[in-house]
Amino acid sequence: MNTPSRLSSSQQQAFISTLTDIVGENNVLTETSQTQHYRTGFRSGGGPALAVIFPTSLVMQWRVLQACVDADVVMIMQAANTGLTEGSTPKGSDYDRDVVIINTTRLDGLQLLDNGKQVLSFPGTTLHQLEQTLRPLKRAPHSVIGSSCIGASIVGGVANNSGGALVKRGPAYTEYSLFAQLNQHGELTLVNHLGIALGDDPEAILSRVEHGDYTADDITYDERKASADDYEQILRDVDADSPARYNADKHRLHEVSGCAGKLAVFAVRLDTYPIPEREQVFYIGTNNPDVLNTLRRRVLSELSHLPEVAEYMHRDAFDIAERYGKDVFLAIGRLGTDAIPKMFALKAKITAWLDSVPLLPKALPDKVMQYASQLFPQHLPKRMLAFRDKFEHHLIFKASDEGIEEASAFLSRFFTEHADSDYFACSEDEAKKAMLHRFAAAGAAIRYHTMHSRDVEDILALDIALKRNETEWEEHLPIEIEQEMVAKLYYGHFFCHVFHQDYVVRKGADVSAIKAKMLALLNERGAKYPAEHNVGHLYAAEPDLANFYHQLDPTNSFNPGIGKTGKQKYSADCQCLDHQLRQQTGASSSSVTQAHS
Repeated sequence: MNTPSRLSSSQQQAFISTLTDIVGENNVLTETSQTQHYRTGFRSGGGPALAVIFPTSLVMQWRVLQACVDADVVMIMQAANTGLTEGSTPKGSDYDRDVVIINTTRLDGLQLLDNGKQVLSFPGTTLHQLEQTLRPLKRAPHSVIGSSCIGASIVGGVANNSGGALVKRGPAYTEYSLFAQLNQHGELTLVNHLGIALGDDPEAILSRVEHGDYTADDITYDERKASADDYEQILRDVDADSPARYNADKHRLHEVSGCAGKLAVFAVRLDTYPIPEREQVFYIGTNNPDVLNTLRRRVLSELSHLPEVAEYMHRDAFDIAERYGKDVFLAIGRLGTDAIPKMFALKAKITAWLDSVPLLPKALPDKVMQYASQLFPQHLPKRMLAFRDKFEHHLIFKASDEGIEEASAFLSRFFTEHADSDYFACSEDEAKKAMLHRFAAAGAAIRYHTMHSRDVEDILALDIALKRNETEWEEHLPIEIEQEMVAKLYYGHFFCHVFHQDYVVRKGADVSAIKAKMLALLNERGAKYPAEHNVGHLYAAEPDLANFYHQLDPTNSFNPGIGKTGKQKYSADCQCLDHQLRQQTGASSSSVTQAHS
C-alpha cells in the first residue's frame, strides 16, 4: 500500500477538476467561506477540508467515491450535519491525508414498499420528508418531533444508532442496505443487501434503485430485520443488569446500522409504523424519585399496552427551557413542524455569515430571537406551571388506543397509593404544549450559554443509558464537581432509562477534567454512554465498536478518528468485511456483493 500524504497544489487542482467534471461546478465548494457551514459541527467541532462535494445522483456519488479513492483522500460522509458529537465533520487538522466532505443532502429520494409498510430511503432523505410522505397513509417513521424538526436524515439515524422518544421502537436499525466500502487492499466495492434483485454492475444497480426500476417480484422478504422489533421485550426485562439500548451494543451493529460514516451509504430499507387512532397524554409530578422508579417498573411489568412516550424533565430543565427555549416553542407552535427544518437551516447560514463580519457579536440571530421571545406572553399552560411550582420531577406519559383506558385505570390506582404525588389528564392543547416544552429543553442549555458566555465556560452534554434494573436513577454529584456547575439540566426517555444531562459549567473550570471524573462515576454505576448520539469525536469507542469500525473500513479512509481511534491510514490485520460477506453469501469476487434469497 502506498504511503499516504497530502496532495501537492497541482494534484489538488487536478483532483478538484475531476470532481467538477463528475458533479458540475455548482456542486463543488472549495472556498473556506463557502465550506464553513459544512466543516463546523452542529454543537461543536470542525476542521479544514479540501472541498465539499454535492452528488445529485447515486451514480454520481459512486464516481465521486472512486475519484477520492484514486486520490487517496479522507472521505467524510455528511447529510444534514445535525449530529451532536462532532461525528459528521472533520476534527482538527491532524489527518495524514487531505479531507473531502461528501454531502448527500441532494440525494433525497424516497420509495414506498408494501403499501408503505416499509420504505426505501436514499442518503439525503430527512425524517421530516418521511413523516410528510407517510402521513396520508396513517403511518409514521421511527422518530418523530425531535431530530425530525432540525432536518436530520433517515440514513444518519441508522448510521448513528439514534434512539428517540418513542418507547416501543428502540434504536434505528436495519439489516437491509446498499453501501460502498473499501476493502483492505484499497478496492472500492458495492454491497447490495437491500433484498432487491438489481443485477451485478455497480452503476446499473445504483441507477435502477434510484429510478425504482424493479418490480414487487424483485423484492425479498426474509428473516432479516428492518427495525429493532424486539425492543419492547428487551425493555420489559426490568431486572436485567444492563441498559436497554446504547450506542456500542454489539447486537445493534450490522453493516450500515451503527457504521458512523465508516461506509458510504446509498440506500436503507426500513419498517414504518401505524399511527394510533387515539392518544391521551397524562402529566405526572412528584418530589420523590422512588415514585417514578416504581411507576416505571410496574408499567413495564404489568400493563398489556406500553405507552407511546414517557418523557422526563427535572424542574431545573423545565425552568431553563421555559425561558431559553421559548422561541423554539413558539416557532413550532405557530408555524408547525413543516417549516422548522428550513428555519433551522436558514438560521445556521445567517449565523455563519454574520459571525464572519468583524465587530458584530457572535451568534447574533440567537440573541435577537431570545430577546424577541420574551416579548410574548406566558406560553405554558397553567396546570403545568402549577406542577412546576409544586413538584421537582415531571413525566409526560402518552398512551394510545386500547392502552388509554388501561393507563387511566392504572394511574388512578397508583396515585391513590402515592398521595404525595399527582397527575392530570391533559387537554389536547396541554398535551401539545407539554411535548413542545420537552423538545425545547434539548437546546435550552446551548442558548443559556450563548446569552451568558461571560459567566459560562462551556456546556458539558452527556447522553447516558442506565441499567434496566437501576433504582437509584437520580444523579448526586460529589461536592467538588457540584461546585463547578452553574446549572444542571436533566431530561430524557425515562422508561428506556436514557437520560440527556446538560451541565452548564462555570467560567474558568476545566471541562475536560470534569468530564473525565463524571464518566468515571458513570462507569462505576454500570452506565453506558453515549446512549443514542454516537461516539463521534467526543467519546472513546468501546472495543466491540472499535473492532466493528475496523472491519467496515480496514484502511481507515472513511471518517477516520471517530470514537477517538487513530486518524492515520492503515492496513487491516484481519479479513475485511467484504471478503467475509462473499464467504457468507457465496458470491463471486467481483466488485458487487449481492444477497439473494
